Amino acid sequence: MRSYSITRPTVTAPTYYDKWFVFAVLCIALFGLLMMTSASIVISDKQMHQPFYFLFKQLVYLALGIVLGSFIIQFEIVFWEKLGGYLLLSVMLMLALVLIPGIGHTVNGSARWLGYGPLSFQVSELAKFMMVIYMAGYLVRRNHEIRFQWSGFIKPMLILAAIAVLLLREPDFGATVVVVATALGMMFLAGMRLQHFLLLFSSVLGAMALIAISAPYRLARLTGFLNPWERPFDTGYQLTQSLIAFGRGGWFGVGLGESIQKMFYLPEAHTDFLFAVIAEELGLMGILLVMSLFLLLVIRIFMIGQKAQQLGRHFAGFLAYGFGLWIAIQFIVSIGVNSGLLPTKGLTLPLMSYGGSSALVSCIVIALLLRIDYENRQNTT
Repeated sequence: MRSYSITRPTVTAPTYYDKWFVFAVLCIALFGLLMMTSASIVISDKQMHQPFYFLFKQLVYLALGIVLGSFIIQFEIVFWEKLGGYLLLSVMLMLALVLIPGIGHTVNGSARWLGYGPLSFQVSELAKFMMVIYMAGYLVRRNHEIRFQWSGFIKPMLILAAIAVLLLREPDFGATVVVVATALGMMFLAGMRLQHFLLLFSSVLGAMALIAISAPYRLARLTGFLNPWERPFDTGYQLTQSLIAFGRGGWFGVGLGESIQKMFYLPEAHTDFLFAVIAEELGLMGILLVMSLFLLLVIRIFMIGQKAQQLGRHFAGFLAYGFGLWIAIQFIVSIGVNSGLLPTKGLTLPLMSYGGSSALVSCIVIALLLRIDYENRQNTT
């Protein structure tokens, strides 16, 4: 009697998220915590009499961000498309409130925070996030107008101009550059004609240059960046100390925790100039590792956006493109400032530098990207 064997099909568990995207996020965040702790341990011990004060505080912010992200990821992406206009109006109101004495909280001469103490929040971080949501919705609603008519990109530029004025009043030139550059990149990816884009880009570049030289402190930073060694104890101080850190790093660095520049020589070593500490302690190899991780992250984000576009989910696609551009632009500007390729301005390394507002907004962004990827996979199956 002939026997028959039954071959059962192999059932694989469904994959809900992009593994390489999750890998890049985890590596950047954990590596950032390590390097931020190394960069802040001296100043934390001096100011707070606790070497791990900034680490503990950052962990609290990240925990809050994860809780917030876990809540936000439950909402479908279409929910955010409906809220775009309301979110934009709310963030413009908050940017205006920051400028009112007694309401806005001033630190180092810049009025960028609402609230006080541990409950303060940097509104410019929220402005970047909400501007991407609004632009993604606008590009869906006015896609034909963006592609073929001048009015398609003049309208959002008027809104961008209003936000830029509010940001520059704080003042926060770095956030202004990131917001405007991200919006321009999103319009280009939406299919804006090349001649329109070049004209608009040239106009914005000219306006930014005019703004940069209009204020004495911005002009001093611009000229100081071109030759920081001319005034190494004045306008060029931060950059010269950062360049010294790069020079000491060499190929493999001086060793984790062995930085000299973080010992009160390099200002803002755990925030704006964290990349310089990485260069000093881990050398060129550490720099290449960080750049590779961010490159992987941005590529996977753009792949998530491209998949959404292919599935006809255009708002989700533009949203992913916007977040990818934002992270890429801020990363490029941050390392450019640290290495002396760009004028000195206050911008942190995304997902790495110390900062509660940045950590919370970054967790929200990652949650939305995970939701976009999840919905892509659900629509594919």
